[in-house]
Amino acid sequence: MAGSANTEKRIEELIQPTVTEMGYELVDVEFVKEGPNWYLRIFIDKEGGVTIDDCEAVSKTLEKIFDEKDPIEQAYFLEISSPGIDRPLKKKEDFIKYNGEMVDVKLYKPYEGSKEYTGKLVGYDENDGTVTIEVDDKNIAFTKKEIAGIRLAVIF
Repeated sequence: MAGSANTEKRIEELIQPTVTEMGYELVDVEFVKEGPNWYLRIFIDKEGGVTIDDCEAVSKTLEKIFDEKDPIEQAYFLEISSPGIDRPLKKKEDFIKYNGEMVDVKLYKPYEGSKEYTGKLVGYDENDGTVTIEVDDKNIAFTKKEIAGIRLAVIF
């Protein structure tokens, strides 16, 4: 999947200025194969949320860029979407913006018997990617290598 990660990085660098100029936050880029098909998924956000009209506007603009630059060799489907209420936290800015919010952390390997934790995001060290959450009045720190994914928690 290294090729996929490289493609995601190239696409992110290519579209970041345009998405920002349009007034959106580029949350994530995924280039994944599902069955026989490849999908380029671009997740955007803005204050107040993303509408279908926002997705359509970004899609039309990015299609022109992709047609001109042709950054991906194989055929793929382009999807523009909101990150949802359980948006992933990936960038330094995400951890700063959502500090104090409840998050779900999934680990590659169990820590104290569990691979999943829900707690309040209380710290992020950008030097080594360590994320600290508060669970039951106890702080737990996870290194970047231990974390499979972090998302905003959906609590009803």
